[in-house]
Amino acid sequence: MEQDGQALVMDATAVPAWDHVADVVIVGCGMAGVCAAIEARGTGASVIAIERSSGCTGTTSAAAGHFYLGGGTAVQKACGFEDDPQDMARYLAAVSLKPDEEKIRLYSEGSVDHFDWLEVQGVPFDRSFYPEKNVVQPTRECLIWTGNEQVWPYRDIAKPAPRGHKVAFDGEEGGGALALRILTDKVAAMDVQMLVDSKVETLVSEGSRIVGVGLRTFGETRFVRADKGVILAAGGFGQNPEMVAEYVPILSSAYVQGSPYDDGLAIRLGQAAGGVTEFMDEPFITSPFYPPQDLLKGILVNGEGKRFVAEDSYHSRTGLISTRQPGGTVYLIVDADIFAYPRFAELTNQRLVDGYETVAEMEAGLGLPQGSLQATMAAYNESAAREEDPEFHKYPKWLKPLDKGPYAAFDLSFGTAVYTGFTLGGLKVNADGQVLNAQDSPVGGLYAAGSCASNLAQDSISYASGTCLGEASFFGRRAGRHAATS
Repeated sequence: MEQDGQALVMDATAVPAWDHVADVVIVGCGMAGVCAAIEARGTGASVIAIERSSGCTGTTSAAAGHFYLGGGTAVQKACGFEDDPQDMARYLAAVSLKPDEEKIRLYSEGSVDHFDWLEVQGVPFDRSFYPEKNVVQPTRECLIWTGNEQVWPYRDIAKPAPRGHKVAFDGEEGGGALALRILTDKVAAMDVQMLVDSKVETLVSEGSRIVGVGLRTFGETRFVRADKGVILAAGGFGQNPEMVAEYVPILSSAYVQGSPYDDGLAIRLGQAAGGVTEFMDEPFITSPFYPPQDLLKGILVNGEGKRFVAEDSYHSRTGLISTRQPGGTVYLIVDADIFAYPRFAELTNQRLVDGYETVAEMEAGLGLPQGSLQATMAAYNESAAREEDPEFHKYPKWLKPLDKGPYAAFDLSFGTAVYTGFTLGGLKVNADGQVLNAQDSPVGGLYAAGSCASNLAQDSISYASGTCLGEASFFGRRAGRHAATS
């Protein structure tokens, strides 16, 4: 396997000289990379961290700053919410496509200690709760419901608890950048050598073991030896159109979030060394129609005039299922009592189709099969009046008969509304971050964490806000510690 004619793995005998040597070499300095560096250096190992940009940035810098943590964190307790690792683990297993029981158990049981560790590093979290249903808090409140914990059937499988912990930061963006800056300052204070403006282009092997990397800095080729391990933490592949088209083509029709350097190179390096991937065909994809939260009391219907999802689902669950409707056609139906424009309507092009005096007029105006929407609305309203939803079991808080005309419809169709997404798949790794081959055996000396690795975030249904930063920091730490002590 090659990159621009350059072999992605080369033999150590071809290295003219080692320009740098360390116990652990980390490729990428986003959330996973800096946490791996702190943990590895904390064991006494020497660490070199390599970053393609001029400083530690990556996708983390654009994140709101949610960490998905639970099991009874200090914030959960201060806000009056009971949670335990067993319920957290049951929930994570229930929403996962293919639950990795060991990773889920370790993450759930280690979640409280990991939250405490983040605070010890200096990452700030307020002891406060944001009670509304929102994509992200517009203020600095910490705790928020960010997943499908209250959505059926998950609420019957595990006791629900809010687990989204937002970094103390006023505004919808910037919490991730603040957390990363604090952790980066910690890395600098620990005497970790940083090589910035440097692109790793090749792994170096001795037999079947990875022992270093080759990189380019302003046209100069250098080699860095890793006596104990190389940790890949250089992002996903959302900015690589060819890989997106090959693995997750649905994102070719969406706005893909991520750093310009999310080009999949870390994944391809791992594959060239013998690693395999998983969940590469699963996206995170969304076009959120809330806030305001009262819009959750509306219903979503497809081109057949039928409901297809519990409307109180986390927005990426709704988004993924919406893309799977016939022709991608989706409408949000509301009545006069709850009418409002979606908060992100201008960004997502979720246009108001029209207002209608009757459901029959709306059905005809939307071109739905005759009688379909009328039957759907009649059945829904009858059940909602009893605070029931036998079809999708929407949480009672969001149930109300839609019987106050005039009515309105917003077009949330895939291909009309703007959907946003990013990649979730990556290198298959064990709980210690070791890259695994086709036989599920570790590739010697090679680790991966963050968006180039596959851990808890498997698809839009299993995702919750905070999963990426949570797993990147948690499993980044594990990879750093294991590499340093192996």
